Amino acid sequence: MFKTITAPDTTEFTGKRAIVTGGSRGIGAAIVQRLLDGGASVVTTARNATDETPKAATFIKGDISTLAGVQAFTAEALDVLGGVDIVVNNAAAARSHLGGVGSIPDDEWLDALNLNYLSAVRVNNALLPALREAGAGSAIVNISSGAALLTGPPLAHYGAAKAALNSYAKALSAELAPAGIRVSTIVPGNVLTPGADAIRQTFADATGVSLADITAGVPLGRPGDPRDIAEAVAYLASDRAQWVTGVTLNVDGGELPFI
Repeated sequence: MFKTITAPDTTEFTGKRAIVTGGSRGIGAAIVQRLLDGGASVVTTARNATDETPKAATFIKGDISTLAGVQAFTAEALDVLGGVDIVVNNAAAARSHLGGVGSIPDDEWLDALNLNYLSAVRVNNALLPALREAGAGSAIVNISSGAALLTGPPLAHYGAAKAALNSYAKALSAELAPAGIRVSTIVPGNVLTPGADAIRQTFADATGVSLADITAGVPLGRPGDPRDIAEAVAYLASDRAQWVTGVTLNVDGGELPFI
C-alpha cells in the first residue's frame, strides 16, 4: 500500500504553468493533482474526462494521436495559460495481442506510434517556442513504460513506441540543455491503473494466474501507485532537479532491468 507522505510544499510550483497530456485518470490524473498541490496552474487533455480528473485543472477534450489534434490542443492550452513552464507527456494506450507479434495489425502499429511516441514529439515541437520564452528552468517530463525495456510479443508495438520515446528524449535533452530546458523520462513499472489493470487481466485470464501473482515479483513488495510516478514527476519538474537532464528514471519498485 502507498504510504502517505508529508504534504507537499504548496508554493513549489507557484507561478508555474503546466500542460499534462492524458490527465483524465490513473497516472495522468495523479500527476495533474500533484502539480496542482504544488501551486501550479494546470491544463490537461484526454478524449474524455472522468470522475478521477482533478476539477481544479482546466480540461480540454481532444485527441492528440494526430498532428491536427495536437495543434488544436496546444494552441488552446497556451491561450488558457499564457505560456508554459512544465510539459508532461503522459498520454498512452495499448491493446495486447496474445497471438504474438505477427498478429498485431498494421494499423495498430501506426496507432501505437502516433499516440505513445509521436504525440510527445508533436506536443514538444508545438510548445518549444513557449518553453524557450519561459527560459531556463523549464522542464519536459516524458512518461514511458517498462515495456520499453522488457516486453513480450503481445505488447511489441507498445514497447517499440515507448523505446523510441526514450531515445528521442535523450536526443532532445542534449539539444535543449544550452537553453536551460531540462528533458527527463520516467519508466513506470507495474502501476495499478485502469488501463494497466485491463492488460494484466488479459494476461491473467490467458495464463490462469491471479492478478496478485502477476505483480508478486516486485522486489519492494507491492505494485506501484499512480502517486509514486507523480512524486517522481514533481521532483524532475522542480528546481530541486535543476542539474538533472537527459535521465531515464525507472520508478518500478526494483523490478525492471538497469538501463
